[in-house]
Amino acid sequence: MSDIRRIDVGPRMSQAVVHGNTVYTAGQVALRAPGASVAEQTKDILARIDELLAEAGSSKEKLLTATIWLTDMGTFAEMNSVWDAWVSPGNTPGRACVESKLAAPQYTVEIMVVAAI
Repeated sequence: MSDIRRIDVGPRMSQAVVHGNTVYTAGQVALRAPGASVAEQTKDILARIDELLAEAGSSKEKLLTATIWLTDMGTFAEMNSVWDAWVSPGNTPGRACVESKLAAPQYTVEIMVVAAI
C-alpha cells in the first residue's frame, strides 16, 4: 500500500498531496500578488506550482492535467500568454479552463494541477 505525503498541511487542506507516483495540488491563487493583473496573478500561481511540484519530486514537464478558473473569460488570452510561456513544450497536460466566481474578490485566477513523479 502506498504512503500518502502531504505538503504545506493546513487546518482545512494541504497544498499538495503525494500518493504513489502522483502529486495533486490544491487550487492555487496568487497569495503573493492579490489584486494584481491576471498576468501577474498567473505568474505568481505558476511559480508556486513549480515550488510545490519540486518539493513533491516532480516538475511541470510531468503535468498530467490542469484545471484553471478565471473570474472573467475576457481575460483568457492574458492568462494564456503567461501559461504558454511557462508550460513545457511537448509536455502539455490535459486542461480545462472555465469562468467561475472565486472565494475572494482579490483573486481572479486559480489553477490546480496533477503531475506524475
